[in-house]
Amino acid sequence: MKRHPHIDDLLAKWKFDPETLNVRMTKGKDGRDVLQMRVDMGILQLETTGRPDGESIDEHESMLEKLQHVHLNDPAYVLTEDECGEVDREFMQFYHRRICWLRLQYYNRAVMDADHTLRLMDLSSVMSPDEEWSQSHEQYRPFVLFHRTQADALGHLEEEDGETAEDAVQAINAGLEIMRAFFIKHEAEEHFDEDELVTRLVDLRESLRTEYHVGQTLKEKLAEAVEHEQYELAAQLRDELSRRHEN
Repeated sequence: MKRHPHIDDLLAKWKFDPETLNVRMTKGKDGRDVLQMRVDMGILQLETTGRPDGESIDEHESMLEKLQHVHLNDPAYVLTEDECGEVDREFMQFYHRRICWLRLQYYNRAVMDADHTLRLMDLSSVMSPDEEWSQSHEQYRPFVLFHRTQADALGHLEEEDGETAEDAVQAINAGLEIMRAFFIKHEAEEHFDEDELVTRLVDLRESLRTEYHVGQTLKEKLAEAVEHEQYELAAQLRDELSRRHEN
């Protein structure tokens, strides 16, 4: 009987630690970068570009890309059962890679994968054959937004321009507003302030304010000026924001 190869030695050299997320970047056989995650009964290996399993979907780089093509040609198209299963797979794969990027502090990559997941949520919801199936994914939107906002903010701190800390605070504010819109859409705004993910983002924002001595951001000052009908000040703040974006 033919003996199949095993990974005993690899598992023995990389012990599973249940107290942390076990992730590393290494090289594939052809020298390409790959991500590996040690789980309790083995190792997951993920590609760093394209779909994490390295597969194409009907000559498309991902299921998202395929659905974009299908929806463009037939806006009334409804997903088949097999396609729903493939969407489910892609959601899970991008979740695994997103948390790998966060663990390794590749924040821009984490943002990109979160954006992929959010676009897939949007499109699969439009093309869904069943509301219950759509909600099985939609319920995780705040969690994906939490990861995206966290990664976006921390990514700003690694940039070399002079406004990184303020930009990080503003990234959290922007993410919180998107999350608030989700709660409003689902008639749950009264639960927004006490939501665990929201409070964790608020705590991160305030810790950044303290650590980097960040007061009100320009956008916060602008919102306050508009609220108090200080239109001349608001115009000045808008001009300053425009100058910053141009630079």
